[in-house]
Amino acid sequence: MRAIIGGVGYINLSDSSVGPIAVDALKNEPWPEHVKVDDLSYGPISVVHNFVEASPRYERMILITAADFGAKPPALRWHRWPAILPNPEEVQARVVEAATGVIDWKNLLVILQQFEVLPGEVYVLAVQPVKTDFGMNLSPGVAALLPEILRMARELALGNISETNATQPSAVQA
Repeated sequence: MRAIIGGVGYINLSDSSVGPIAVDALKNEPWPEHVKVDDLSYGPISVVHNFVEASPRYERMILITAADFGAKPPALRWHRWPAILPNPEEVQARVVEAATGVIDWKNLLVILQQFEVLPGEVYVLAVQPVKTDFGMNLSPGVAALLPEILRMARELALGNISETNATQPSAVQA
């Protein structure tokens, strides 16, 4: 199964940088030929083009990002993306945001789905950030979660986590 591990986030914004930081760490590891690791923060429309050109197409995607999901930070939550396309007005609003340079993981997934290149299995590894202001480093709490983020991304990319475990949101606190 062809898989991509992608990070999404703003670089140099403390914990909001967790996606690109995790991807940089994962790029230094050996991967089977069917797994690609890439920072997908460069814009959803460009990602659409790259996914269209990918041969064979990706069947699984693991997305690493920072997101506020209401947990006490720092925390890690992962779940399978339900791939329910919002109404056309919201899709259009997400395309407009993406065109203006907003980096948002939900925009990316909605736009990939709208253009019919979203892989069939999508897992989101989301970190509840401690700090989101300008900074070159992760907060100590989110940095402590990084090994678990990398482990989960590896297991999801290689199919080592069962479907029943991945359909229910799961959280890890630092």
